[in-house]
Amino acid sequence: MEKELLEHRLHMNRRHFLSKMSLGLGSAALGSLLIPDLFRGNGGIGESPGSLGIPHFAPKAKRVIYLFQNGAPSQLESFDYKPKLREMWGEELPESIRMGQRLTGMTSSQNSFPLVGSFTNFQQYGEARAWISELFPHTAGIVDDICIIKSMHTEAINHDPALTFFQTGAQQGNRPSMGSWLSYGLGSENSNLPAFTVLLSKGKGNGQGVYSKLWNNGFLPATHQGVQFSNGEDPVLYLSNPEGMRPSERRKMLDHLSELNQMAFQRTGDPEIQARVAQYEMAFRMQTAVPEATDLSKEPDRIFDMYGADSRKPGTFAANCLLARKLSENGVRFVQLYHQGWDQHGNLPSEMTVQAKDVDQPSAALIKDLKQRGLLDETLVIWGGEFGRTNYSQGKLTKENYGRDHHPRCFSIWMAGGGVKPGMVYGATDEFGYNITENPVHVHDFQATVLHLLGLDHERLIYRHLGRKFRLTDVSGKVVPDILV
Repeated sequence: MEKELLEHRLHMNRRHFLSKMSLGLGSAALGSLLIPDLFRGNGGIGESPGSLGIPHFAPKAKRVIYLFQNGAPSQLESFDYKPKLREMWGEELPESIRMGQRLTGMTSSQNSFPLVGSFTNFQQYGEARAWISELFPHTAGIVDDICIIKSMHTEAINHDPALTFFQTGAQQGNRPSMGSWLSYGLGSENSNLPAFTVLLSKGKGNGQGVYSKLWNNGFLPATHQGVQFSNGEDPVLYLSNPEGMRPSERRKMLDHLSELNQMAFQRTGDPEIQARVAQYEMAFRMQTAVPEATDLSKEPDRIFDMYGADSRKPGTFAANCLLARKLSENGVRFVQLYHQGWDQHGNLPSEMTVQAKDVDQPSAALIKDLKQRGLLDETLVIWGGEFGRTNYSQGKLTKENYGRDHHPRCFSIWMAGGGVKPGMVYGATDEFGYNITENPVHVHDFQATVLHLLGLDHERLIYRHLGRKFRLTDVSGKVVPDILV
């Protein structure tokens, strides 16, 4: 009898259930009581507008905060110390090192590629003796809590495809973002808040744009789209009731709208209708949950001091780091920060100095804050951009000024908490900072590892669309076990 019941549950999905029984809300509620897993889907074949809700194995992390440095910070001025470049300042990059690598249109016409060492000094910190630039003194203070990966690489050489690749697993748009995949695979820890939220900030350097396609649900049900939070009076636009409408009236309107949508679903069987109903209900619950979750007024002065003076200014990177901690603490599964201003093709010494100052203290404060609250072990924090920067100068080189072009062959990011080994440096590059010499980590490897830390097998987290099974890592990627606790 138990075997027959198990087989029945495995073969029954939400669409089948709703098409065979009354489609009223009462029947749906009854179904959820009789079959608790009914609304969690059926193993990733893409027929449920809800989340699967069950990890494949015990997770190390419960949630993610991704501090994306949009525009690509130079690894040679941050975490990949190369004294050889100073020794060879102005000399030509050896062809044996470049090996005819593809260049962007901005440097392909250059007749020479003069090597340029970093303008900033480095020191070693922590038990791992990690080299950290003097531009990141606060990050140096948490070096024993983070894992620096110096051997990231990607195929994309321009900003938009490279950024999209990191966020969605494909260089073209219209794919679900990583946050959407996690929302689909695990759902939210708080039914009154979205599983996936997005925060934007602008730095003081040359910026690259970010677009809503980066937090798009793609072909996943619309309930998994990222929700952008603003820095105005209304954190989520159009969430508040129109002037003159009471909450009870809004509730009554949603109930009637739900009845109409259920009638439409009965006629068409379109699962997006169910997703739309779920979004309306989420928005209603968020009306009371969001103001509380985004209220920083009760944070003590010592917390603001920890994150820096800008943490009191809504919309800054520092304020968003503090807000990310609060959202994560309230059960938001994936908090995505985009900080613009890292595109230093010229004026790198002056621009990167102010950019680093913008993010260094709040990034380190986030790690300290999570740690002191006992949340770091279950929260994965990621810091990094879409590719690296060349070891040669773009355009004219002087002792006072230079710029670096895009470099996809090697760059650095760091990760902390959530099952990642602390105090570790992983991977290495050659003395020119141009090619990887140890432990390469591809973008898909990074994505597979993030999913693994949250208890998801990247090869099993799939969704069928247009006759094909899709996943975040497409057809490649492998977990990087050496960086895991």
